[in-house]
Amino acid sequence: MAAVRLTPNGVPAGLDGDLNLRPILQVVNLRCVNVDGGPGAARADRWRGLVSDGNETCPAMFAAQLSGLTRSGVIRRGTVVQLDEYVVNVVGGRRVFVVLNMTVLVAECDIIGNPVITETEFSTQTPQRVEQSNGTRQYGSMAGNPSPIRSNGNVPVFQPSMSENSLNTPTRVGNKPPAFQPTAQPSYRPAPSYKNHGAIAKNEAPARIIPISSLNPYQGRWAIKGRVTAKGDIRRYHNAKGEGKVFSFDLLDSDGGEIRVACFNALLDRFYEVVEVGKVYVVSRGNLKPAQKNFNHLNSEWEIMLENGSTVELCPDEDRSIPSQRFDFRPISEIEDTPTTNMVDIIGVVTSVSTCTTLQKKNGTETQKRNINLKDMSGRSVDVTMWGDFCNREGSKLQEMVERGVFPVLAVKTGRVTDFNGKSVGTISSSQLLIDPDISEAHTLRQWFDAGGRDASTQSISRDVAPAASRNVVRMTVAQIKDEGLGMQDKPDWVTVKASIIFFKSDSFCYTACPTKEGDRQCNKKVTKGTSGLWCCDRCDKEFPECDYRYLLQLQIQDHSGTAWVTAFQEAAQELLGCSAGDLNRYKEEEDPRFAETMVSCLFQDYLLRLKVKEETYGDERRVKNTLVKVERFDPAGESKYLLDSISRSVGY
Repeated sequence: MAAVRLTPNGVPAGLDGDLNLRPILQVVNLRCVNVDGGPGAARADRWRGLVSDGNETCPAMFAAQLSGLTRSGVIRRGTVVQLDEYVVNVVGGRRVFVVLNMTVLVAECDIIGNPVITETEFSTQTPQRVEQSNGTRQYGSMAGNPSPIRSNGNVPVFQPSMSENSLNTPTRVGNKPPAFQPTAQPSYRPAPSYKNHGAIAKNEAPARIIPISSLNPYQGRWAIKGRVTAKGDIRRYHNAKGEGKVFSFDLLDSDGGEIRVACFNALLDRFYEVVEVGKVYVVSRGNLKPAQKNFNHLNSEWEIMLENGSTVELCPDEDRSIPSQRFDFRPISEIEDTPTTNMVDIIGVVTSVSTCTTLQKKNGTETQKRNINLKDMSGRSVDVTMWGDFCNREGSKLQEMVERGVFPVLAVKTGRVTDFNGKSVGTISSSQLLIDPDISEAHTLRQWFDAGGRDASTQSISRDVAPAASRNVVRMTVAQIKDEGLGMQDKPDWVTVKASIIFFKSDSFCYTACPTKEGDRQCNKKVTKGTSGLWCCDRCDKEFPECDYRYLLQLQIQDHSGTAWVTAFQEAAQELLGCSAGDLNRYKEEEDPRFAETMVSCLFQDYLLRLKVKEETYGDERRVKNTLVKVERFDPAGESKYLLDSISRSVGY
């Protein structure tokens, strides 16, 4: 083993206030002291010891956050450490090191040099600096301070002032040569930008870069270097402390370690524009918390919450040792048995892309949605639902490629498994969609698809042909909704019917809505026009010159088994009619022929209608309400495939 280098004169230099010093010292003695936490509080462990520079020693007190390292044995007698952050305090009239953060350099080795090692226990005696016969000094008195009585060569021999059983009995270092000889290490000299801030010896030099996999809450100062593989959107929230905002990004280092970094409020303003996907950064300082595995499937058990003292610095030079992305692909056939909300990586060939639709979220804001279908070599296909910016960014490009007859390979990084319409995969803010990525899995899929995989029989695990589909996702007739008593339970039923629209209530297809926004949420309450000619909202207690128009469309559907009334709200109605409620209302007021054309164009056409069925109370009457959630135009080829799959399942193929 190479010689361990302790900082020469590290003890006196640190005690004398050398603020530029990061001394490398050895723990030569260590003991646990129970501290009373006060009435009703548990007793806490605190650790004290003796540190040495190979020649001189000094008492040391270790901060509470380092207790885990000492308790677990990472720091013990013989451990060589570097004091990254420390304070020189006076305890009981003596100067001692109060260690706040440190780095373990060598976990275990023999005692270096010839220090005086005493079982440490702080007392209130007056401090003394004892000169030994060989020039060795010990800083800070201990209870029952031993006195030298004779010299045996260069090794002082002590006689304790207490009995042999005293905890303060000194341990003499033998005459045998030590296993490691101290070698000189120059004091650390930081860049000129690091300035002295007073008498506290707090090191502000950059921390050592460590692998992401080595991070743990017991470390002091640390830094990690990684490539940003994903960057989430800004998300706003409201809790008992008020409103806030947050975004996160994922880092990947050269060892394959991954971790998520979160920034809240002011830190979001500070770092959101700094962080870019694909670039390499050094991140230092932050609070480590257990990863929320429901939303984070990276291979780290921790997440980093950046703090005011955190830094995120761009590396100007490209580090080619860090890959651009790390995947853990699952075959689509395995998604069928994957628990809902789990995060997965999948890759497949895009066979179809739906049009983009606008939906309203529960908080009143609108978002976009688009479905694509992926197939792979496992004989299964799955629907991938894109939300938000993915629809116009990657979604539009994929739709254009498929319409040209080009079927690209798509890799989905961090998709969430859902049970909507069987099993499907949805994007979240930290998801990534890579079109025709230059990876071996994509090349293999491309060769398979071009060599005949395009025409290979594939069974969908999504939509209504899912093998394990429940009645919440199966195809039903209009009559079955009533005959089977759907919607009578605590939770709604979700069904799909193939039916035609035979009638619209065109006199009251929309309502006037409040345009006020509270944060990202729109009021949408019904407004009335006052005598002043302004629109009034009772909820917001405001008046407006203009209002919004939102759909509240009543329609009647029919299949071979019967008819039913259905209500379509904003998103579903706009998807069905193909224009906004405001435009359609204007056509009606202006007696524009486009009003009748829009309505008539949807009549007596076959659709696949996704319905939410739930019993509701109107006054004293309870009745089942059918709400249109999604509408798809009838596809003869898709319907034929559905019927063939149904026949195959019924005969046991």
